[in-house]
Amino acid sequence: MTAFVLDASVAVKWAIPSAKETFTAESVQLLRRYQDGGINFIVPDVFWAEVGNVLWKGVRQRRWQQAIAERAAEDMRRRNFFTVSSLDLLAEALEIAFVHDRSVYDCLYVALAIQFKIEMITADERLANALAARLPVKWLGAFATGRE
Repeated sequence: MTAFVLDASVAVKWAIPSAKETFTAESVQLLRRYQDGGINFIVPDVFWAEVGNVLWKGVRQRRWQQAIAERAAEDMRRRNFFTVSSLDLLAEALEIAFVHDRSVYDCLYVALAIQFKIEMITADERLANALAARLPVKWLGAFATGRE
């Protein structure tokens, strides 16, 4: 079975699909593949806080209602993705952050991908452009163009 490190930027697109973010359809396609058992996702523990923060921020900005955000958070929690402690990834993430001038938050995902020898999938095009040539980072938009 294929596995990916799932960036929160991808997961929040299916959490609130009514927000009509770019590449929502591609993120939902990944979710369907996960639900069908075709792929699996692994996340660092910071994933849960990042998803929660996006949901909170959307309510604060009146993009969606609190009840919708709470339901999305519960749906996400029920997926029970295999979660790895950031503490176990910190040394490598910090090294990647220094070398590539990226946030440690983002580099935790990259370090996890390296540790499991799989790709990280992200909706952050700038991050993917900065790292994909040297590290196992794949942009969600590549799924739209069939470059998966």
